[in-house]
Amino acid sequence: MALNVKPTRSELINLKRRIKLSERGYKLLKMKRDGLILEFFKVLAEAKDLRNDLAVKYARAQEMIAIAETVEGSIGVTAAAFSASESPQIDLKSKNIMGVVVPKIESRSVKKTLTERGYGVLGTSSAIDEAAEAFEDLVETIILSAELETTMKRLLDEIEGTKRRVNALEFKVIPELIEARNFIKMRLDEMEREELFRMKRVKSKSEK
Repeated sequence: MALNVKPTRSELINLKRRIKLSERGYKLLKMKRDGLILEFFKVLAEAKDLRNDLAVKYARAQEMIAIAETVEGSIGVTAAAFSASESPQIDLKSKNIMGVVVPKIESRSVKKTLTERGYGVLGTSSAIDEAAEAFEDLVETIILSAELETTMKRLLDEIEGTKRRVNALEFKVIPELIEARNFIKMRLDEMEREELFRMKRVKSKSEK
């Protein structure tokens, strides 16, 4: 880069300004990267706990549906499932984490009361109720898990992008600007010495 700049004082002033701006941007990006990493690990800790919870609730739901099928038969379970009058509703919104837009999922009608499930309470056993409740818990956990997993992915993408910009400034942009600044300062010093030497020669000749 130093070979492509003009050794002038105006260019030197411009380079000093660019170095200052680049160094300020570098500090801000480092702060953003570090902040995003902290947020990522917070979400990661939540996601790990939620994954364990999801595995437990999935196993329970499978166990409850197996018991319900044993008690009511597969036809009875299927009939109870199709009698549901209202399906779960999901609203997809967004929130901002340090400039990163991540999803916020709000759910409705996932967990229901006995009367809201649609099947006849008197015509079914408690095994159906327990299976329905287990799957409602599982669905709620799946929804929350989807929100956290997507948040982690977007944070990770932003961290990687910020790291690339930080590295570019630290190892390429700023060093090249400093190299160009030093080159101009060296050339200006050389030109000043040459001009001083020329003036001395002119003065010496005039005195003779």
